Amino acid sequence: MSTLTRFRKQKDDFFRSSPDSPIGDRSGFEKLDYYDEDRSLALELDVEPGDGSKVRVQTSDGQERVYTRDAKVLFDVEGEGVSLTLYGTGHGHGYFLPFRDTTSGKETYGAGRYLDVHPAKDGKVEINFNLAYNPFCAYNDAYSCPLPPGENWLQVPIRAGEKSYSK
Repeated sequence: MSTLTRFRKQKDDFFRSSPDSPIGDRSGFEKLDYYDEDRSLALELDVEPGDGSKVRVQTSDGQERVYTRDAKVLFDVEGEGVSLTLYGTGHGHGYFLPFRDTTSGKETYGAGRYLDVHPAKDGKVEINFNLAYNPFCAYNDAYSCPLPPGENWLQVPIRAGEKSYSK
């Protein structure tokens, strides 16, 4: 079993059986829907330092959270150059990466998806879109989830990670 398959199985098990699952009625829940693994969307990228400025991020329930622009990454998707801002979480190492792409609202959750990004070696980060996940508000309106800022709205498709959840 691959690492990604094992990760997805563990997540599905958690969503199906944990009392902490965001899915209220789990009686008919079997598993989440995922794209097939796309190794071209598992990237190790150079990090450009962010300017440290604050960004106010709206949430799914109308509140606001504040993050810092800690870093930026540049890469190509289907031959098109794109950039994403990585936000500081205030919890030590790693970055929060909320994003939308052209699959949002069609194949994937309309408000966008998330990635947890961890530093690699030599000033690089690992961004594996196969691990892109829906925020808990995609499954339950009781959750307050940050919405991706406009600077992280990609005009290309990211066909990796979790797809939309059908209740």
